[in-house]
Amino acid sequence: MDTAEIAALTAGEVVGDVVAVEGATIDSRAVQPGSLFVPVVAERDGHAFIAAAVEAGAGAYLTQAPPLDDVGVPAVRVADTSAALSALGSHVRDRIPTVIGVTGSVGKTSVKDLAAAALSVRHRTAASYRSFNNDLGVPLTLVNAPDDTEVAVIEMGARGYGHIARLCEVARPGIAVVTAVAHAHTELFGSIEDVAEAKAELVQSLRADGAAVLKETDERVKAMARHTNADIVTYGIDRGDVRVTELHLDGHLRPRFRLVTPEGVISLQLTVHGRHNAENAAAAVAIALLAGSSLDDAAEGLSRAQMSPFRMALHTTPAGAIVVNDAYNANPESMRAALRALADLECERRVAVLGVMAELGDIAEDEHLAITRLARDLGIEVLAVDAPLYGVATVADVDAAAERLGELSRGDAVLLKGSRVAGLERLADLLLAG
Repeated sequence: MDTAEIAALTAGEVVGDVVAVEGATIDSRAVQPGSLFVPVVAERDGHAFIAAAVEAGAGAYLTQAPPLDDVGVPAVRVADTSAALSALGSHVRDRIPTVIGVTGSVGKTSVKDLAAAALSVRHRTAASYRSFNNDLGVPLTLVNAPDDTEVAVIEMGARGYGHIARLCEVARPGIAVVTAVAHAHTELFGSIEDVAEAKAELVQSLRADGAAVLKETDERVKAMARHTNADIVTYGIDRGDVRVTELHLDGHLRPRFRLVTPEGVISLQLTVHGRHNAENAAAAVAIALLAGSSLDDAAEGLSRAQMSPFRMALHTTPAGAIVVNDAYNANPESMRAALRALADLECERRVAVLGVMAELGDIAEDEHLAITRLARDLGIEVLAVDAPLYGVATVADVDAAAERLGELSRGDAVLLKGSRVAGLERLADLLLAG
């Protein structure tokens, strides 16, 4: 794509020479040589970083302000850089044969990662980077997809009504996947029913020749079938069109199970951790089969799947203790899954270091106390980090948590789990340093 084409797609104006660019970024620190820098106006105005982006190798940049003098690369001046990025993403989407949209209160990043792995054996596959799932992340994923991409797996998040609908206007998914409806962001939505309505926008976007992959064991998700004339494929543990049976975990929480599908039955051993990831793998296989992969290809891809950072990652300290780093985010459902995974570990002492579960609104106190009760029922000690809602001993920060934990030894297992604001991933670094 060159700057003249970009200007035509965005109702913009080229200032300078017409040059080709490859890929795009909104972060001046992530610029690749010859890429397009898109300065976004948010809490910080990205226009302040144009010079840094050019110095890092950007081949051109968008701007909704007067172009800079003497930076040495052309600009495309547009009315709104964020809207222009969406327009570029929508254009690139036209050349990708299959786009898969994945949403859900929990599990969407894991399903995205597993689906990309399952698809990659048969198809040239692109997927959202980490959790790039908003109005900027979705078009960036599309714009950065290689020219020969056959399938794109796009994670979609929502922080209000209409958010997913807007993302679907850009990505236009042919396959929609909903992993769960749970108490996440209820402070923003008001109720779990409102969360379900927002997630259903993905299913509503489907054309009749599309397909929806819905979790059989979540009644709110399963009910979304009424919103579409597309085909429906369900998945779950012991239930669904694609279902997990005979599930076992090894000593490192890696699931081993049989998967029953419309294409046959297969045995799987995952390298990722936690029984909930067996169900996520079932969703991934359902997606892969719909996209034209064989069952054997999907299984081969899953056998070497890797998850995004800070998601049920198991590490061992120099002294032999196990650290379960699931610190990327937290809500009540994902917290329960993480605690049960910790309880499944073969060890002598289990400690959950928990940060706050953010954006729960009026249910926050009840949900935090419920997590404490579950931990105690499972024989897990709880240490809260700047989170008094758990009703247990609380330390002020990550450094204090490391000091409170003291010397960990073989036989100890520590879970790190909390919303992003808790920053518990830094505690993993401290513990693993010994």
